[in-house]
Amino acid sequence: MVDVHTHVFPPKIGPRLAAAIGREFGREPAGDGSPEDLASHLAEAGLTRAVCFTAALRPDQMIPANSWMIGLLRTQPHLVPLGTVHPGHTAWESELGRLERNGVAGLKIHPDLAGIPLQSPAWDPVWEAVRGRFLVMVHMGPVRPGEPTLSRPRDLAATLNRHRGLEVVAAHLGGLGLWAETLEHLAGLDIYMDTSCCHDAIPVADLDALLARHDRSRILFGSDYPLFSPKTERPALARLLAKLRVPDRAILENGTALAQRLQHGG
Repeated sequence: MVDVHTHVFPPKIGPRLAAAIGREFGREPAGDGSPEDLASHLAEAGLTRAVCFTAALRPDQMIPANSWMIGLLRTQPHLVPLGTVHPGHTAWESELGRLERNGVAGLKIHPDLAGIPLQSPAWDPVWEAVRGRFLVMVHMGPVRPGEPTLSRPRDLAATLNRHRGLEVVAAHLGGLGLWAETLEHLAGLDIYMDTSCCHDAIPVADLDALLARHDRSRILFGSDYPLFSPKTERPALARLLAKLRVPDRAILENGTALAQRLQHGG
């Protein structure tokens, strides 16, 4: 079984970034963001692999971030790394080719932290370039209370309508806290969603409605390590699903085939 939503960082900056994430969300992070620490959390949770990523929040971060991910692909067999792309970098198209040549078959995009709204035309060339080539994990929903949300469910639905055939994982069940909008605009579409950050956040009635409208096999377990740990988030998911009399394996097993495909270059 697989955790499809984890963040890992280079050792020089990992503990500092993990601590900063904890401060931002007002809680002690569960881990230090290192591949080794993630491996121990996975083992304690009874999971075998994790999809992991970082994101380019500025253009100059894109190539170093991707080099870090490519290195993990070669040294950490229990991890399935995703690359990233920033439309503000002049070489983003050639960077996609570098990722492909090195066996990376997925991307993580974070519109809010990159400061580029999901509906911005700046992303359109990226969507066209990655269609049919990469799976794309898109952060969805608010990042900081009181600030504008640059990645709303309705915006992803519009993007998918303009760029048919994109393979997308909408993180945080399509939009953390934007449950009604997710149900209206994303439920039932041919996309994946992951459960990261949602196990103690989504009302049971909203999850019930989502499971009724969306293909259950396309809902994936994610922990959002290092903020949370898979060893606590797995039982949290089980408790949530038990309220709906849904076995947790109905969700926990869904990421396996996807991770295997990504690990073998798509």
